[in-house]
Amino acid sequence: MIKIAVPNKGRLHEPAIQLMNRAGIAVLSDGRRLFAGTSDPEIQVLLVRAIDIPELVAEGVADLGITGYDVVVESGYPVELLLNLDFGKARLVLAVPENSGISRVEDLPQGTRVATEFPNISKNFFRKRGVEVRVVPLSGACEIAPHIGLAETIVDLVSTGTSLKMNKLVEVETVLETSAYLIGNREAVREKQEKVEEIVTAFSSVLAAKRKKLVMMNVPKDVLEDVKKVMPGMAGPTVAEVASEEPMYAVNAVVEESEVYSLINRVKKLGARDILVLPIERIIE
Repeated sequence: MIKIAVPNKGRLHEPAIQLMNRAGIAVLSDGRRLFAGTSDPEIQVLLVRAIDIPELVAEGVADLGITGYDVVVESGYPVELLLNLDFGKARLVLAVPENSGISRVEDLPQGTRVATEFPNISKNFFRKRGVEVRVVPLSGACEIAPHIGLAETIVDLVSTGTSLKMNKLVEVETVLETSAYLIGNREAVREKQEKVEEIVTAFSSVLAAKRKKLVMMNVPKDVLEDVKKVMPGMAGPTVAEVASEEPMYAVNAVVEESEVYSLINRVKKLGARDILVLPIERIIE
């Protein structure tokens, strides 16, 4: 049995559940239980707070976990970083009031108070930069700290920066870039290697399919070579003869979503027809 700790709420919860479902490990739960089964009888989900997941994985309560890289670093627990899951992206930044006159870390006066939910990361950051500050741990709402006299600056997570602007704060420097990660207990990764690798492969196949489309078309024989030259497939297009009165070939390729628009226009001008663009669920390389 493999236990995977998954955030029970917050910005990482829904994307984590969606990833598992798309990977073929459907979570069977109404969201209100601590434990949940999955479509794989050998995999069980533990629904807990994201902040607790590094500890649960490090202590072996869970074999694997999905949580933010920032949470892992802040916790300091020894876990294996198995896979960047490419969602929940954000930056941990140092921010100051707009009128502070501070434009770089070294401009901070000695003893400046820094409010943050990430005291360990913040202390290490300022220590490495040789700047002496006083870190003020907060459990939330760091943006208001400078306005109520609790601190002069903050270190906080941002994704769009809207919250900083609303509170008249500006970024000085990025402290850490983060996203969701699949982490593993070091012993479990070794002892249950085959099953762990199976799960990593399942997740990786979903991530590989992200932002890719399957483009299919029929191409007359006389323009086949011209069409093949403009097809940007992963390993070149797949070509198969079509049973039709006119000499015709079916040409298929996996294409980056950003390239689909221009590709369709190019192949259509060359004579391709019956063009289909389809979503891809998983790619196993």
